[in-house]
Amino acid sequence: MVGGGIFAVLGLAANLAHGGTPIAFLFAGLIALLTSYSYAHLSKAYPDRGGTVRFINEGFGRGVFSGGVNNLLWVSYVIMLSLYASAFGSYAPNLIQIMGDKQLDQHLFSSAIILLATGINYYSIKVVSAIESYAVIIKLVILLGFVGIGAVGLVGNPSLSQLSLGNWPSPLTLVTAGMIIFVAYEGFELIANAAPDIKSPEKNIPRAYYIAVVFVIALYLAIAVITVGSLPFKQIAGAQDYVLAEAAKPMLGQVGFTIITVAALISTFSAINASLYGGSRVSYEIAEDDELPHEFTSQFWNQPIGLLVTSVLTLVLVNTLKLESISSTGSIGFLLIFAVVNMVGFRKAAEIGCSRIVAATSAFLCFAALTALLVHNFQTSKLNLLIAAVTVATCFACEYGYKRFKSGSGS
Repeated sequence: MVGGGIFAVLGLAANLAHGGTPIAFLFAGLIALLTSYSYAHLSKAYPDRGGTVRFINEGFGRGVFSGGVNNLLWVSYVIMLSLYASAFGSYAPNLIQIMGDKQLDQHLFSSAIILLATGINYYSIKVVSAIESYAVIIKLVILLGFVGIGAVGLVGNPSLSQLSLGNWPSPLTLVTAGMIIFVAYEGFELIANAAPDIKSPEKNIPRAYYIAVVFVIALYLAIAVITVGSLPFKQIAGAQDYVLAEAAKPMLGQVGFTIITVAALISTFSAINASLYGGSRVSYEIAEDDELPHEFTSQFWNQPIGLLVTSVLTLVLVNTLKLESISSTGSIGFLLIFAVVNMVGFRKAAEIGCSRIVAATSAFLCFAALTALLVHNFQTSKLNLLIAAVTVATCFACEYGYKRFKSGSGS
């Protein structure tokens, strides 16, 4: 969960929510926490490496609707990869400049890190796992150090007053800001894929979800408070793409800026590394369930063909879409997916021992938050709304076409 998301979207949230940025993160976190309740019960009832794909098929059968949502899950992985690669490209030029043009350097670094991670995934899954283990330790140590030192640095800082109620936007804008950065929380759903390997699942699966989400909420809240309390709004806007590194300057100067930049590069790289692996497995699982062509179960260089397709699609997106469009589309995708998973929890409540009230409340909040985000995009960026609409529609249209083709061919 603490991957590239917080580095990529913190600036977006702060520019929109201003002094209410911590509240925006809190609201997004509460929706993630409520949704993790449905995930915990579904993971115990249906432990499967397909995770979300399995849950949706259990709740709605293997039809066009389930296939469309599962396709959207895979595409959302691609969008998340684009977000992480974009963040990597935004931070890297602060350390190394290649072409002398920052925008061109961003695209070069974003593309290069995708290709590097793709090569590692093809080379060895064990290397992917080892990188993740070390990266998690390094980034958490740096971020927790940032929180500790940053909390001390807030004392007497004139920017601390920016957190006052007078600098909060309207409630709708706060909700919208939280939803734009909702992608920073989505990683908890990957716990479902590991459910078959968890010892004492009845006890440890819920713990895994709740401890992870609560810890990340607390960490993000602390980071949001320190960032908004350390930097003037104009400075935040000017460094939107790498604001977390900029927030370390008042406390530790250029050294702090460099340390956080390194943490961002490690975090986004590890997120890309893991998400490429996860995305390729999702496409494989969907194809196994006959919701994508069976060619996606084929292998290329001993890995699912979905790895290559996911990598190519990510390269296209990161070099064509802006960060806000990527983040907004990713959040819309995951809010819709999580709403559907909560609906599965509601429908299967008796079977999985889930509270129908909690599942229904979670589904409602996901839909309400999704509506707020759609309204905001309609008012501020119809292009972002169009990109999201085309993405969702394409996922369902492709599934409908595939089902029709399969039915017509009699296979």
